[in-house]
Parts: sequence; structure tokens; C-alpha cells
Amino acid sequence: QVHLVESGGGLVQAGGSLRLSCAASGVIAGINVKAWYRQAPGKERELVARLTGGINTNYADSVKGRFTISGDNAKNTVYLQMSSLKPEDTAVYYCYLRQFGNDYWGQGTQVTVSS
Repeated sequence: QVHLVESGGGLVQAGGSLRLSCAASGVIAGINVKAWYRQAPGKERELVARLTGGINTNYADSVKGRFTISGDNAKNTVYLQMSSLKPEDTAVYYCYLRQFGNDYWGQGTQVTVSS
């Protein structure tokens, strides 16, 4: 069982930056996918960034060049560095991990970008 705790959300002006963190606890071995999703009001949850095998990354087209996903295995933490934020980035951001075929989600953290 893996438990995820997210932090780092908040209110920021357009053009600003935020870093989200997701700390994992419990049984950590075997996690092969780490990702961030987001869900804006009235919209479906969408993939923002994904890290597989600790090396390979892919990003939604809307965030390429602005967001960076990374992991710190020593701290069992995955990060999402967000820069040049836009109002359309406003959403609840969720951390996601996959371990032995099981999906784990964080509780979500609100990111609000004002224009």
C-alpha cells in the first residue's frame, strides 16, 4: 500500500512559478510510473506529465517547455516544477503512482493562476 501526500499548490499570478511535491510512504518498491494529472472545473482529468522508469518523460502539449517532472528516490518524492503559468493552468493537480499494476492517487492540490 502506498500513501501519497501532495503540497505546493496555491495562488499565483500569470507568468509565475510553483513547485508541487508528492511524498510517498508505505511500500515504495516497484513503483514504475509517476505522474501528475489535473482537473479543471467542468472538465475531465487529464495527464500533465509522466515519468516512467525514472528516466523517460512525456508531457501534455499544453505544458511542454513550461513544466518539468522529476523524482527524488532518496526522498520518495516526485515533483512538478511549473513555470510561465497561465490562467488556463488553474486546476486541482493530482499525483499518481503505479506499483505492481495498482494505481495510487493523491488527494489533490489546488493551483489557481490569476490573470
